[in-house]
Amino acid sequence: MTNAGEATPTQNKFERIKSEKDGLVLKQELDYLAEIGWEAMEEADRDYRLRVLGLFYRTVTPGKFMLRMRLANGILSAYQMRVLAEIVQHYGDEGNADITTRQNIQLRQIRLEDVPDIYRKLEQAGLTSVQSGVDNVRNITGSPLAGIDPDELIDTRGLCRMVQDMITNMGKGNPEFTNLPRKFNIAIAGCRDNSVHAELNDIGFIPAYKNDTIGFNVIVGGMFSPKRYEASVPMNAWVPPQDVVALSRAILEVYRDHGLRANRQKSRLMYLIDKWGIEKFREEIEKRFGEVGGTLPLQSAAEKDEFLWEKKDYIGVYKQKQPGLNFVGLHIPVGRMYAQDMFDLARIAEVYGSGEIRFTVEQNLIIPNIPDTRMEAFLKEPILERFSVNPENLMRGLVSCTGSQFCGFALIETKNRALAFVKALEAELTLPQPIRIHWTGCPNSCGQPQVADIGLMGTKGRKNGKVVEAVDIWMGGKVGYEAELGSRVMKSIPCDDLKPVLRDLLVEHFGAKPKQSLVLSH
Repeated sequence: MTNAGEATPTQNKFERIKSEKDGLVLKQELDYLAEIGWEAMEEADRDYRLRVLGLFYRTVTPGKFMLRMRLANGILSAYQMRVLAEIVQHYGDEGNADITTRQNIQLRQIRLEDVPDIYRKLEQAGLTSVQSGVDNVRNITGSPLAGIDPDELIDTRGLCRMVQDMITNMGKGNPEFTNLPRKFNIAIAGCRDNSVHAELNDIGFIPAYKNDTIGFNVIVGGMFSPKRYEASVPMNAWVPPQDVVALSRAILEVYRDHGLRANRQKSRLMYLIDKWGIEKFREEIEKRFGEVGGTLPLQSAAEKDEFLWEKKDYIGVYKQKQPGLNFVGLHIPVGRMYAQDMFDLARIAEVYGSGEIRFTVEQNLIIPNIPDTRMEAFLKEPILERFSVNPENLMRGLVSCTGSQFCGFALIETKNRALAFVKALEAELTLPQPIRIHWTGCPNSCGQPQVADIGLMGTKGRKNGKVVEAVDIWMGGKVGYEAELGSRVMKSIPCDDLKPVLRDLLVEHFGAKPKQSLVLSH
């Protein structure tokens, strides 16, 4: 079963749109759509089906689209970065690109008339944006140090690529998986510090030994939605690396065929697990697992997994497992880059490294394979003044979603505000250690405030009788070893009143101290 069938009166709007036409069909119509323009398009094609191709119409910027790529394991080449930079450059000062919390990149201000040419360039560069939106599997995340980590257990690069290729038919588009009940996330970890936030995914593969063989324990059902925030639960399953693709397919097929579709607020994988219970869910997965080539029986989980370390952010200079080589993590403030930034990053990745660039789920960037002999020159590159290897403790842990500047769902502006707040607080306070502050513009939680030390979720509040932009404040999120979701501790704090509230939280809970010059001046 690959489709929801013909449209029926009881279907919700989105299920009806999907049953009428698969968004992949629009791939053959791009030249025509570019010719007639966005205003003449059928609304369902423009606002929904184009997202199956990774193209998102943005009501807050009429006539302009966001293009979301697919980058398995968050890895691209310097050549590919230059191709993306050229696309962004075409739109002048308006064009920019954001690194996302799924090791991915989104290009902004795209015009529909340019899309056929853009897609041709992407295909030539070995890039794809297919199935990156709506009821599809999002970017497959993997360990950002895959293949270079001195303490690595499993290299996730090939696995992430194979899972992506299975889902997208090698990037050409795969109608088997364009009609899931809702969006779906998969993370594959190969290290000991949970660098991919496995617990936030519908499927999380966690390294674990069984009978002295390294493979993966499997957790399922993690989700953030406006109505519910849940960490994944154990599926009581362990698979060797060669069965990761088959198990991913089995879970996706069962979810596609049996997932709940009536209410979009209650259609993520966790709701199917709730309905069936984890034992029945596992039984159904095991049946399908055998049908799609998995090794039966599906083994029970290993007694313990190998997530043993606190999470690292990889910012700075580190030794690789390859003698004489290093990787350098650059801090990209709130993940935003402009065309010249992208050209500069591509250049230094080629000149000093092997021409490879990697993204992290903290919206930062890693350049690997830099020889010891080139490190001194690398660290003098001017771009590192903008993208630091040693940022201040508040800036270091800052994450932000797109916000209302470019996203119609957001209730507040986030990225620019987040930067302004951090700069103002850093001018007043000294922090003894990095603090992770996450901003998200709405309850969809793209900025993941529930995993932060301090999470800020956009909402509306009242001040002096007027409706104003405000935030709910979350605290207590823990990442890495024994990860936990935080909880909401304050509601509807007007953004205009937020700075002293944050200042007090940093002083009371995180050991922040006023800078000496400020103390003396008072």
